[in-house]
Amino acid sequence: MSLRDSLDLIRTVRPEAGTSALEYEVMAERAASLGAAEQRVVQAIAALAAATDDRDTCLAQARQTVWEYFVQRELIGFRKHNEVIQDLNIPGEVLAGLGAMGKRP
Repeated sequence: MSLRDSLDLIRTVRPEAGTSALEYEVMAERAASLGAAEQRVVQAIAALAAATDDRDTCLAQARQTVWEYFVQRELIGFRKHNEVIQDLNIPGEVLAGLGAMGKRP
């Protein structure tokens, strides 16, 4: 088999088609995962708004959930969070403590 035959075979097989399908699957998983993380933020903010007794725990949980969501957004390539802060109505008290680590057992 000559070099020209090898190149023709590579063009026929189209290896980029296989990577395109894989890239599509990875992007779909990223989108689904980001959507799930956003739902966790919505739930944590709602729990904080409804909290009466254990508000400090709900605040800590909301901060952790929002921080995880922001990290995930940044890993995907979204560097600015202003729009989602407004869209999800994330309170300033949550934003003020992002990334803060509480006492570990």
